[in-house]
Amino acid sequence: MAEPSENQFDLCVIGCGPGGFAGAMRAFDAGKHVCIVEGDEIGGTGVMWGALASKTMWELAKDYAVAAMVDRGYRAAGLSVDYLSMRNSALRAVKEKQYQMLSQIETFSPRRWSGPGSLSYKRGWGSFLSENEVEIRRYDGGVETVAADHILISTGSRPREFPGIPTDGERILNSDHILNLKTFPRRLMIIGAGIIGCEYSAIFSNFGQTQVFLTDHAERILPFEDDDISDFVSGHLKDNGVTIFQTAKLQAIDERTDHLEVILDFDDGRSEVVEVDTVLISIGRTPNVESLHLERIGVSLDERGTIPTDENCRVKGTIYACGDVTHHPNLVNLAEMEGRFAVKHMYGFTQHPLNYANMSTVMFFRPAVAAVGLNEKGCRKKRIPYRVASYANALVSRAIAMRATSGFAKIIVSDDERQRLLGMRAAGPMASNNIMTIALLMDHAKGLEDVFKTVHPHPTMSEGIQECLRVLLDKSIFKEKAFPDLVRVRSWKPEDEEDTSDRRLAP
Repeated sequence: MAEPSENQFDLCVIGCGPGGFAGAMRAFDAGKHVCIVEGDEIGGTGVMWGALASKTMWELAKDYAVAAMVDRGYRAAGLSVDYLSMRNSALRAVKEKQYQMLSQIETFSPRRWSGPGSLSYKRGWGSFLSENEVEIRRYDGGVETVAADHILISTGSRPREFPGIPTDGERILNSDHILNLKTFPRRLMIIGAGIIGCEYSAIFSNFGQTQVFLTDHAERILPFEDDDISDFVSGHLKDNGVTIFQTAKLQAIDERTDHLEVILDFDDGRSEVVEVDTVLISIGRTPNVESLHLERIGVSLDERGTIPTDENCRVKGTIYACGDVTHHPNLVNLAEMEGRFAVKHMYGFTQHPLNYANMSTVMFFRPAVAAVGLNEKGCRKKRIPYRVASYANALVSRAIAMRATSGFAKIIVSDDERQRLLGMRAAGPMASNNIMTIALLMDHAKGLEDVFKTVHPHPTMSEGIQECLRVLLDKSIFKEKAFPDLVRVRSWKPEDEEDTSDRRLAP
């Protein structure tokens, strides 16, 4: 394509979160002229309000909790924490990433870059005029129109509101409001025990300045995970001082002058009123689609309120979508993968189909939990016979040296001759790094016998993965007979009358 005019591009990206930015850069790599439209914070939720900000807080909280320990041969004197200082540290991390993104966009803007492709950044909110035209409502109140051969929707999502209970950003919050706080809440009620709710429970309880209550309507927190993972996380939150209300539904919040009264209704018919200072609503997220005017291009939302896409991230014709605005899980790495793939498909240089099965995730609790592939619930739902082994970190030399022996590796393989790797869960130090060992092998469809050619360095946490794999072949150094609470192996088949695959693992 020739040099773009001010309002004519190869690709228009609506929303510059992680997925939109990744897609824009992939198009730039292909020599395309890209218009990036963003009306809010550059980096979107993935940077400003979500993953980067909250994980910075998690790292600071983890460091503080370790510094406060008194069982390691040292004791910190005069240890204190100030919320505003901690918040400012998180904001510095956010700004660091935002200005990296902005600096790259400016570097390759048409007024500076004379090489192939370009990046043009327009601050404002985009909506469809047609399948190839986007109207931009600028910050200064002006309106302009850009045309593009292809359009990538990456407008992300926002916290879902609780029906009848509006957030005010001061005492009743959603996750976007956390950095608005000026001090640590004395008493914090978190509504919703999914990943975000559990992560903030870990963060605030780690700092030790806040009495934390965690409420959910299900019988277990993280109900999508196996019971051993759920029990592991809830057990550690309780040990950290978190009070968990389960099978509880938020009925109302009565606002008093100096406190809030949270009314909870339980499945057994009783009610309980809890006095707190702050409430955090964490019940999922809602796609940002209202301002797009999708009706102008003949696109309707699905039953979940998301934009339907095909296996190539295509909405229709030359329009694609990625990230939270679609029907897939709200994950930064997923949004980036989809954004890059969508652009590759637009221009015909895809080599492999998208693979959602082996998407790795990390849940930042105390300690962290990482996951890839199927869990036991997923195997049973698909009626896949499997074998599963668990190996406790208490037997791993590196964990012993770190004085952080809580956690385990849990690996699932198919119960057949191939013994294909189906999934893994890891909890404890360095879980996020260790999970990639299995994720990479799963991507290459490896079986159990294929994974013992590599010698793991010592002492490392990855040795726990090596031993967990050996457990499945009855070749581990430490045996289940000697350590039944630390080493376990079991199997399940659809025809089994008694399913014992959810026994709790040792903490």
